[in-house]
Amino acid sequence: MADDEKEEGLRVTESERVRIRAIRTLSDDWYVLKKTTFDFLRRDGTWQTQNRETYDRGDGAAILLYNREHGTVVLIRQFRFPAFVNGLADGMLIEVCAGLLDKDEPEACIKKEAEEEAGFVVRNPRKVFEAYMSPGSVTEKLFFFVAVYEPEHRISAGGGDEKEGEDIEVLEIPLEKALEMIARGEIKDAKTIMLLQYAKLEKLLE
Repeated sequence: MADDEKEEGLRVTESERVRIRAIRTLSDDWYVLKKTTFDFLRRDGTWQTQNRETYDRGDGAAILLYNREHGTVVLIRQFRFPAFVNGLADGMLIEVCAGLLDKDEPEACIKKEAEEEAGFVVRNPRKVFEAYMSPGSVTEKLFFFVAVYEPEHRISAGGGDEKEGEDIEVLEIPLEKALEMIARGEIKDAKTIMLLQYAKLEKLLE
C-alpha cells in the first residue's frame, strides 16, 4: 500500500488473509466514504480480488439509565433523517443516549452525551459489551454502558445541542412498557433494543 494511501485515515490492517491494493476517497464531507480494492485469501487457498466501500464516522458509545426503585429507564426521542428517507413517517426515533467518541474515551463520551441529551449526571457507568453495528459497510464500533440514576441526578432539561440540529425530548418510562413498545414497533433503534433486552435478561431492575 502506497504512503499516500496510508495517510488517508482508513483504519486498515493487512493480515495473512488481506492485501490492500488501492484506496480511493469518494466523499469527505460529513464523514468519510472510501472505496478499497483488496485481495482476500479464501478458505480454499485461492486469492480473490474484491472491492468494498466503507463509511467511517468514528466509534461511539451508548448508555441505558435505569432506576430500580421505580422500574424506569431514561430514553430520548429525536429526528433521524436517514430513518425518515427510509420510510419512518415522521423520522422520530426513540433511543438511548448516545454519541460519537470524537477524541474522548468511551466513558467520558457517554457521561457528556447523557448530560447534554437527557440532562442527567451519570455516576458509575458500567460497560457491558461492544458491537459493530453495521459491519457490511460502516466501520463504527459502539461501546454499550448501563448506569443507575436517581431523580436528583437530573440537573437540566437536556434537549441536545441546537447548533448540531438536535431537538430532543426526554422520556422516563417503565422498562416493561419500553419492551412492549419494541414488540409494537414503536422502538426501532437497534442499540436501544439491545440495551433494553440486556436490562431484561440481566434483571437490572429486579
